[in-house]
Amino acid sequence: MTKETDGRHRPHTDPLPRTEPMSATQVRQNAAAKRMLRRLVQGENPPTAPMSIVDRLAGSPYANPMIQVGGVDTSARKTIDFALHLAESMFRYGAGALEVETSIIAITAALGLKHIEVDITNQSVAINYAPKDQTPITLLRVVRSWTNNYAGLAKVHQLVTDIVAGGVGREEAVRRLEEITHSSKPFPRWMVTVAFGVFSAVFVGVLGGGPGASAVAFLSNLLVSLLARKLSRWRTPDFFVTAACSFLVTFIALLLWRFGGLAGIQIPPAIVVVGGILLLLPTGRLVSSVQDAINGFPVTAAGRFVSTMLTFGALVAGIAVGFVVGDMTGMESIDVTETFPPAYPWWAVGIMIAIAVIAIGITEQTSWALLLPTAAVGVIGYLVLIGGEAAGIGPRFAPALAAVVIGLLARVLALRMGAPQLVVAVPAALILLPGLTIFRSMYVLTIEESEILIGAGGMLNAGAIVMGVAAGIVLGDTLARPLTRGLASNERRRARRR
Repeated sequence: MTKETDGRHRPHTDPLPRTEPMSATQVRQNAAAKRMLRRLVQGENPPTAPMSIVDRLAGSPYANPMIQVGGVDTSARKTIDFALHLAESMFRYGAGALEVETSIIAITAALGLKHIEVDITNQSVAINYAPKDQTPITLLRVVRSWTNNYAGLAKVHQLVTDIVAGGVGREEAVRRLEEITHSSKPFPRWMVTVAFGVFSAVFVGVLGGGPGASAVAFLSNLLVSLLARKLSRWRTPDFFVTAACSFLVTFIALLLWRFGGLAGIQIPPAIVVVGGILLLLPTGRLVSSVQDAINGFPVTAAGRFVSTMLTFGALVAGIAVGFVVGDMTGMESIDVTETFPPAYPWWAVGIMIAIAVIAIGITEQTSWALLLPTAAVGVIGYLVLIGGEAAGIGPRFAPALAAVVIGLLARVLALRMGAPQLVVAVPAALILLPGLTIFRSMYVLTIEESEILIGAGGMLNAGAIVMGVAAGIVLGDTLARPLTRGLASNERRRARRR
């Protein structure tokens, strides 16, 4: 027997290296590394996958709506009609495009409709419903009129919240929307007229005018309000209504400047005109146009911005005609560089700011419950404005900073009280607008022909401040979103209990 065949003597071979089994920790680390590499190379989603339209609700008070209907709603046409009616009401009351879009997406999702697409322009809302293997439905609603009704806008906001929370069905929602659109405004017409005058009188005091200037501003704005109402009854375009009102304020101030000296009363016309034109400024539309542009609605933003610029043009035309008529009738020129020292102590100015914001809220038809909170936000914004100017950040940046604070506080406060941010932000921020700069620039452009470049520079400066205020409100709203996620859920829990 040879060695090779002897079982006790096998040929010598090198042993194979033994591999130790991987631990559970190593397995997890390898899997994590593979996932990370896959994300870097491939991405979490295919590059051409469309974003779900419900993802547009992220960051809004209507995120994660509760679906009330399983599957496709058999009466989709009624649901789309309701959504369009609600969107039209929101546009008429002054809501921004993003708020209208998120409201449509939220209520259609909550009422069981999928495959919805929404298209919004300056004056129209279109909804396309295209379920798979079914005939699509496309409906369009055109918005042809606008009105001041922040109380109605807050009620619509609350209705959307209740629908998203699952506590309101379609039939009840239709009934509630009809009640909102047909209900009367919170303040009668005479009270709005008086509020116009009160705001002008109080704001003239804030600018440094005495009791006489405030009285003239109050009376002139009563006349302006009556003139605007009369022209509206005659179906006069808004451009000419605004121009006529600004002309009346300017001419009254110039008349008092010329003939008031005979009675021993010298009231600077600049401060009276500023108090008269500030409420004519299209603040709400400007804020909405900037908000739409930032949020990705360029067509809507462009339409609203053109409308805003036309209103500014009407103000310029009215003031210019007033000065030209005054110059032709022999009225002496005025000193537009005149400054006005404070006429009241700081605590009295704070009270006047609160009264002015309440008066603005009344003219915008804000609900009673929001008047005092909005006034508090306005006072805080004004204090930030004064503090910013004292800190030396400049007359352009200080209003923008105050607007950011107002926008942030307005979102928190409005969601706590069941209203959109715009309802609180616009009345509170109106005091930040540079009415005196606009007036002085218009005077230089119209009368001082040799200083036309100075007037144009002043108008650009005023426009920069106005745009900064509008952008600041939008930025404040964006910064407050992480702070208001819990408020939206609290709002829903209250709706479920109802």
